[in-house]
Amino acid sequence: MRSSASAASPVFDRGGWSPKLFADLLAAGFDFLTYRKGHFRHLPRRCFGTHVAVLEGKSVTYQLADKDVRLLGGKLRLHQVTRLTDQGRHQTPIVTSRRDLPAVEVAFRMFERWRQENFFKYLREEFALDALIDYGVEPDDATREVPNPKWAEVDARLRAARDRVAEITRRIGAAAALKELGVARTRRALLDRHVRRELGAAIAESMKLDRRRAAIPRRIPVGERTDGEVVKLSTERKHLSNVLKMVAYQAESDLVRAIGTHYRRAADEGRTLVQSALASAADISVTSGERQLRVLLAPMSSPHRTRAIATLCQELTAAAVVFPGTRLRLVYAIAGEDENRTE
Repeated sequence: MRSSASAASPVFDRGGWSPKLFADLLAAGFDFLTYRKGHFRHLPRRCFGTHVAVLEGKSVTYQLADKDVRLLGGKLRLHQVTRLTDQGRHQTPIVTSRRDLPAVEVAFRMFERWRQENFFKYLREEFALDALIDYGVEPDDATREVPNPKWAEVDARLRAARDRVAEITRRIGAAAALKELGVARTRRALLDRHVRRELGAAIAESMKLDRRRAAIPRRIPVGERTDGEVVKLSTERKHLSNVLKMVAYQAESDLVRAIGTHYRRAADEGRTLVQSALASAADISVTSGERQLRVLLAPMSSPHRTRAIATLCQELTAAAVVFPGTRLRLVYAIAGEDENRTE
């Protein structure tokens, strides 16, 4: 379903720029937010205005220009917000399908995208988001496009050739410096002839590789890269495990927010503390008369951390959550603390 006005849109940088992809995303019911890639016409200074807002508790001020743009020969109409920075010298255009959002919120979401990057980085490192779940395979679309290794090979050689041209150009600058220093004329002449020959050969090689790369498609159907049946790793279990990991991350985040008022260093160490508590040893017992499922955690590494988790245990117990599939109320406590406070 298309996201509502209050929901967040997927955000990605210029690497994902593709008007055709944008049209496919919209057709599938997704919205997007990204930087504009390639050449674009700079807007006159008079098009920009000051936009001030408080978003998610943060005060922001941007110089923005707000307009619509058309891509794919005018078939795709999108919302473009351009930010003016560096004392009016630099313009950063942002393109989104969310035409319902005000310009200041579009800019805020784009420039705060690091939160999404940190989210996936954290899940890869702490929840093994990229881990292989099984070795099962399923048929893949043989027409799906993938990077062409031949193009990548020639591109690498072209970049090396261009670096060579730049290096020789720097040496020409060094030769000019020798002239200024009064180095012998014969030595300068030999150096100049040698450098000119090198530069000419490097430029010719760069131009040849540029033409060769232009003749090679950058992406090709995956069927052209694969011998035999085209398959991919099965996705059903992977998608399910990813959902479970994201739910676990959300639960961890909720606990971090809950502990914020009880732990002075929550901003720096809150997530580490919650992780330690979740990974610590615990005793689980059932009190049938009181219909309780009691979880007794081991103390933390220091008294002030133990007190913080003990307070969190009280809050969780007060929520009176019933363990799924039973009538047992969950009760949390820290070993050695006053467990009666959790009743």
